[in-house]
Amino acid sequence: QVQLVESGGGLVQPGGSLRLSCAASGKFDNIIVMNWFRQGPEKQRDVVASITSSGETNYADSVKGRFTISRDNAKNTMYLQMDRLKPEDTAVYYCFAMIGIKGVPYPYWGQGTQVTVSS
Repeated sequence: QVQLVESGGGLVQPGGSLRLSCAASGKFDNIIVMNWFRQGPEKQRDVVASITSSGETNYADSVKGRFTISRDNAKNTMYLQMDRLKPEDTAVYYCFAMIGIKGVPYPYWGQGTQVTVSS
């Protein structure tokens, strides 16, 4: 059973920083791509950042220059360093990964972690 487990959310003041982690566990062959999504109150779930197995990254315009996505392939873990946080970054943050099992890619979601930016 493959699982993605997120950690690192919480309450932070505007201008502050948080670091999210997403660890993949279970039996699989490889992690093809990993993404962070977020869903604010009464909003749709949108992609925040993505990273491939070779380290190529992409960011939503709203977070460029403030957020940094990274991954440790040896630990099957992805990170999101969030700096200069704004109230509009408040959302539930979800980890997503396409994971290869016996040559077939499968999508997996984490359970979500709440990030609240407020004074």
